[in-house]
Amino acid sequence: MDYRQRTLKEDVSCTGVGLHSGERVRLKLKPAPPNTGIRFIRTDLPGSPPIEATFKNVIDTTLATTIGYNGCRVSTIEHLMAALFGLGIDNAIVELDGPEVPIMDGSAAPFVFLIKTAGIRDQDEPKRFIVIKKPFKVEDGNRSVHIYPSRELKITYTIEFQHPLLRNQTYELTFSAKDFAEEISKARTFGFLKDVETLKQNGLAKGGSLDNAIVVDDFKILNEDGLRYKDEFVRHKILDFIGDLSIIGSPVIGHFNVKRSGHFLNQYMLKKLISSKKHWKVIKFKSEKECTDEAVKVPAFGLPDSAFA
Repeated sequence: MDYRQRTLKEDVSCTGVGLHSGERVRLKLKPAPPNTGIRFIRTDLPGSPPIEATFKNVIDTTLATTIGYNGCRVSTIEHLMAALFGLGIDNAIVELDGPEVPIMDGSAAPFVFLIKTAGIRDQDEPKRFIVIKKPFKVEDGNRSVHIYPSRELKITYTIEFQHPLLRNQTYELTFSAKDFAEEISKARTFGFLKDVETLKQNGLAKGGSLDNAIVVDDFKILNEDGLRYKDEFVRHKILDFIGDLSIIGSPVIGHFNVKRSGHFLNQYMLKKLISSKKHWKVIKFKSEKECTDEAVKVPAFGLPDSAFA
């Protein structure tokens, strides 16, 4: 049973380009003590200021999730956060010498590989699980997130775009580290050609290319290699959702039914949920027996170094 907190075994680093800034950034993941959480450190700024990855520090959700504190900010954190959550990493230091997490290939797979390379280490402190007790929902026009009590973490996601390739895709994930790594982490970010051109004209998406995003015009995919999955679009939206959900700081046991949501509604949902304490409770387990006795199924993050078996 994966009830204990986790961190990395050793440091690991990579270099890449920020999707929107276009700046080259070096990123390093480092182990951290129990109850640290995920903390970003801007090594390029005086004093190397830290920012805790928590929904209280989310300052912008335009095109990506951005956290900030005392004037220091880090953007496009969702893919890295999804990889850390997906492999059960509770505590880590993320050092970077720029304002944006590298986009890599547009998915979370490179970060999953980095974590695998560093190794995963169990810690002595128990994880803190948030268990949904009562149905909860937030809605914004035709966008919504409904949450229901469940024995396990499950995400059902539906997208609807007025485009022949993206119309009415639905995917359901019953969470495990293995399924996250194999079915979700490799799904890339996507955009429409007309929107990409507008973004670049406005000084955004400076680092975007067919190497780190799926781009579609009015009828077809422009990437020569095509899609990694026939429903890669909705799988990537689940990836983004997991990255945003991880901001809550604890694995959640519940069924999320999501329709057409994005970073703004995801973060709004988390703030409303946490402020409504009658809808959830916190559980910690001190032994495998306690996990078995409780009427919930702890997410299968996999044993250290075997999450990819």
